[in-house]
Amino acid sequence: MKKNVANLTLALIVACSSLLSACNNQVATKSHVTSEKVDYFADNAFGNALAIVQHPAGVHANGITYVSYQGPLEDPYVASYNHKTGEWKGPFKAGVSEMGKDPSRPKIDNHGKPTMLIDDLGYIHIFFGGHGGMPKHGKNPLGNHHYGRNKHVVTKNPGDISQWQELDNIPAFGTYNQAVKMDNGDIYLFYRHGAHRSDWVYQKSTDHGRTFAAPVSFLKHKKRDDIKADDSWYAWVSKGKDNDIIVSYDYHVCWNNGAGINGRGHTTERHDAYYMVFDTEQGTWHNVKDESVNIPVTREVANDQTLVARTGADWTFNGSAHIDENGYPHIATNIGIDLGQKIGGPKQTSYFRWTGTEWIGGSYVNPQSRIDNTDSRGDFFFKSANEVTFALGYQQQDDGVIAYFTSVDGGETFEKEKELLRRKGANWALTAIIENAHPEARMIVAEKQKGSNWHKLYLLGDSGPVKRLKQDASLLN
Repeated sequence: MKKNVANLTLALIVACSSLLSACNNQVATKSHVTSEKVDYFADNAFGNALAIVQHPAGVHANGITYVSYQGPLEDPYVASYNHKTGEWKGPFKAGVSEMGKDPSRPKIDNHGKPTMLIDDLGYIHIFFGGHGGMPKHGKNPLGNHHYGRNKHVVTKNPGDISQWQELDNIPAFGTYNQAVKMDNGDIYLFYRHGAHRSDWVYQKSTDHGRTFAAPVSFLKHKKRDDIKADDSWYAWVSKGKDNDIIVSYDYHVCWNNGAGINGRGHTTERHDAYYMVFDTEQGTWHNVKDESVNIPVTREVANDQTLVARTGADWTFNGSAHIDENGYPHIATNIGIDLGQKIGGPKQTSYFRWTGTEWIGGSYVNPQSRIDNTDSRGDFFFKSANEVTFALGYQQQDDGVIAYFTSVDGGETFEKEKELLRRKGANWALTAIIENAHPEARMIVAEKQKGSNWHKLYLLGDSGPVKRLKQDASLLN
């Protein structure tokens, strides 16, 4: 009997020890998972989830960087990072797009990516979801229809990205939203008022985005008499000096079906670079020489008064524009050889600047991309009037790379300064530089790998990506 009791006691001790060991191992494993960090902050970016043109996609305010992107079902998602505490929040779904839900349209549209703005009261606004609207939304007085509905949502409370409400205060027809807040709190929303054959417009709000005045056309679409095509545009808009808003743009020749080079019909053919300024205080427009410009600008007026550079037979993809400490504009535009594709071919980032008397430049930021004829994309920021740094995404053999390229000679030459991110087999989608960017968080990028519509997202700054706990960043598992 005593022997049986002893054996039972020993068995219980062994069993408890095994159970305790298993529990300890489980706790240790859980602790290991909990503490593991990755360099992406989310993995549920969907399709072409980011772009430079829809901007800002992120804003830094009061020590927190807020970021937005296109997530599942083409809906807008928002996350935030606190630079002092290192705390991430979100992503939270901010609204519901009318795109991405129709099984009869399986192709991802990608034109409704979110644009962000924070008003003077601290409320966060997102504009998203439009690619020209649809006939069910009514007649488009300034262009044609295509798909989706332009929408506007705002947080229910200042700085709180967990709860959102929709405001029905902008037309359905917008796409390529770009938002600017002036020093006096006025908000300007710029966008193309429809599909390709449409005017570009702006709307003004003086009550923190709760209401907007009617759209005002500033770039005019119209049918051409000499060829079977329409004049169209792609624009970049941002805050300039004092009360100014600056606009750079390129020209899109919108061919009819069966027309165009080699009968390719509608393509992404664009050419040249242009620049003008909107004085919001006076309500007037002028060119870089301070000569008055009447809006809406036609192709003829653009060529006569606002031309920066001709690109000849090369095709363009409009980039960004910023002003330096002297108030002079600098422009990035992507230029590439037409290889006969619908998109022409790869395009490489080039750079122009105004000296006070003339436009100079055209240098390629990464000349190797031009030699290899591979794509490059990026935005830039200043260290001084003559020292400019591009955050550039490009391909290097089998790798996708994002790196800083800096010029210290006014853009005549650029040198690779620092590599921020490298991934095998990757292509990159990049945003513009985040509004009021913290050095730790300059831009948002999406890693695009072939064979998947789902992509990882990174918040990149001077030291590379901002890390996050793996279980919080891995949203698809």
